[in-house]
Formats: sequence, structure tokens, C-alpha cells
Amino acid sequence: MKSSILRPLLEVAVALLVVLGAVRWVTGLFSKRTAVYRVTAARQMRLLFWPLLALGAGLSVLPAVALSGQKTTLVEWLLALGFLLFTLVLSGPALVLFLRYWVVNSETVLLFQPTENEFEVYEAGQRVAFERRDLARVERVTCSARRTFWAKYDYLRLHLADGRIVVLTSLLTDLEPLAVFLRNLPLERRSRYWCWV
Repeated sequence: MKSSILRPLLEVAVALLVVLGAVRWVTGLFSKRTAVYRVTAARQMRLLFWPLLALGAGLSVLPAVALSGQKTTLVEWLLALGFLLFTLVLSGPALVLFLRYWVVNSETVLLFQPTENEFEVYEAGQRVAFERRDLARVERVTCSARRTFWAKYDYLRLHLADGRIVVLTSLLTDLEPLAVFLRNLPLERRSRYWCWV
């Protein structure tokens, strides 16, 4: 009974993924490379895929143990809870960073075209008024923990001369080209184990 329902759902999901992938590939061939960066579903999935997969693996053990009824021993419960705790330790920091970065940059739009010397930041639809000469310094923070689920989370702080700070996170785009674009400004590079903004 269970497999008769699950198999068609899995087949539909795989077919949908193949069709969406093909459509994205075809539209990518004919589309112009964008200079506008915002929080997109594709970027979110790129950052969340492995943490959510690990969390799903950890959570999938609990129903199996709980549904086995009276036959479940204390050792099986401890193993299941230990596996869940292990996957939470692996994926939890990445999920927390994702939520924090989403709160910081969910309403942010970055217009960045280095060949045209364009660089503008919009918060909640309003342009953050500054010119390149208004930037006092740039702070680039990257993750030093290379083999973790949160290694791709980093951010850039733009310190303006009037005291304002504009934060751009890796949830928008890869920030290294932007740091290279701003190389003539005082650039402070730091590395942290966990890049909390």
C-alpha cells in the first residue's frame, strides 16, 4: 500500500526536476548575464542543500524507531537520538546562519556591473545613497572552516564616511568579485570559523 502511493510521487518529482532543469538550461542559453543580484530560490538552495539533506537524514530515523512499537530497545532509541543530535550539530549552524543572512539581506538588491563601473545597493526598494568616494573602508569576512556546511557563508561590510554600514552577504551572490572591484579602498580581510553578522 505504502509503495503504491510513494512510487508515482517519486516518479512525478523526478520528471518535474528534469523538466525544470531543462527549461533553466535552455533559458540560460538565450538570456543575458544579469547584473542585478537578489535573494533567489536557486541561491538559497545552493546554500541549503547539504544542511537540509543532513537534517532530513537525522529526522528520518525517528519515525522509523517510533513506529516499530514495543520492539524498540533503549539502545535503538539512544542510537537514533545520537544520530539526530549528530546531524543537528552538522547542519544547525548553517541553518542559523542562513536565517540570519536572510533577515539581513531579504530586502536587499545589489546592482553590480564592474565593466560599466556600476555599483548600487537597494534596501526595501529604496536606493542606499552613497558613491564610491563615500566608502571609508571595506570589511571582508570569510569562513575559515572549509569542510563544513557553513563554509560558503561570508559577508562584506561597507563602512561609509557618515557612519552607516551596509552589509552584503553571500546569500545575494559570490562576494569576491565585489571585493576585487573595491580593491582601491582600504580593505580589511578577516577569517572566522563562523561568520555571524
